Amino acid sequence: MQLKLKLTVAAAIAAVAGLATAQEVVKIGHVAPISGAQAHYGKDNENGARMAIEEMNAQGVVIGGKKVKLELLAEDDAADPKQGTAAAQKLCDAHAAGVVGHLNSGTTIPASKIYNDCGIPHVTGAATNPNLTRPGYKTTFRIIANDNALGAGLAVYAADTLKLKTVAVVDDRTAYGQGVANVFKRVAAEKGMKVVDEQFTTDKATDFMAILTAIKAKNPDAIFFGGMDPQAGPMLRQMEQLGMTNVKYFGGDGVCTTEIAKLAGGAKTLSNVVCAEGGSSLAKMPGGMAWKAKYDARFPGQFQIYSPYTYDATMLLVDAMKRAGSWDPKVYIPELQKSNYKGVTANIAFEPNGELKNPAITLYEYKDGKKTPLN
Repeated sequence: MQLKLKLTVAAAIAAVAGLATAQEVVKIGHVAPISGAQAHYGKDNENGARMAIEEMNAQGVVIGGKKVKLELLAEDDAADPKQGTAAAQKLCDAHAAGVVGHLNSGTTIPASKIYNDCGIPHVTGAATNPNLTRPGYKTTFRIIANDNALGAGLAVYAADTLKLKTVAVVDDRTAYGQGVANVFKRVAAEKGMKVVDEQFTTDKATDFMAILTAIKAKNPDAIFFGGMDPQAGPMLRQMEQLGMTNVKYFGGDGVCTTEIAKLAGGAKTLSNVVCAEGGSSLAKMPGGMAWKAKYDARFPGQFQIYSPYTYDATMLLVDAMKRAGSWDPKVYIPELQKSNYKGVTANIAFEPNGELKNPAITLYEYKDGKKTPLN
């Protein structure tokens, strides 16, 4: 009887030990605005990361011979730099193995120093200001084209394809908005376009009548807006109210959403929009359309722009951990730098500064309210 009891206890201890091994948890952080006017972008981003983690957990993840369970630590930065740095510090304190995010350049740039200081890699598929990679942090990675490509691509299209001569430039004073606007201005001027007016607003504004009235007096062929769709939508409505229905409207990936059609409220000026995204269109991504079908089944009606990139970023981090045989950032960051990962969005490999090698960009217009690739 005593021997049987000992065997039972030994079996129970072994089972518990086996359970503990099976329950190794690897935490991956995600940060984006889940509250405020940009919440639709942030939720879409979080969905992409969550989908990747759900898929990997369903298949079973083994790192360094150990079965692990991936856990998403989702934080809200409300597109605010202070909240962004607080979220970054929280993920450092929670010993996240890696971070996907942030969405906005204005939150990602200050957060990147915190991740560097605590030694955690972060991969953004949304923040596009070139200044992000300038400090040379070994923890910073971007898997989307930056504003140098987006702003320049739009300026070249405006000058060479549309043969426009004059443009007014508006930005929302954020790191993203100013950054992409400055690139557009510089390249437009190099291509012979004249910037006839420069105005600025904020990423909280909704009334642009004074700005647009001033611009209308200069009679430009186009407006370039450096900012996001909560401002671009009302701006397009107000342009229509002022009779600016023949003015082209350019913007970077911040305005290049499905949501902008709703925010523009049926304004005819939506058909004048030309916007740019880093990366290929879904139809031209290596796994875009199959991935989108899975996404729509899991998160109906929530797709915006960046979720394929946050999905890839999450997969990329775990791929590097597997190749390194460890989720310790010190061990797997060198493998992350050497990535050659076949993602949904692209084949992902990095320049020494953490920028994506050979990034694509895609221009879009809105036909009958639907976002349609131009190239």
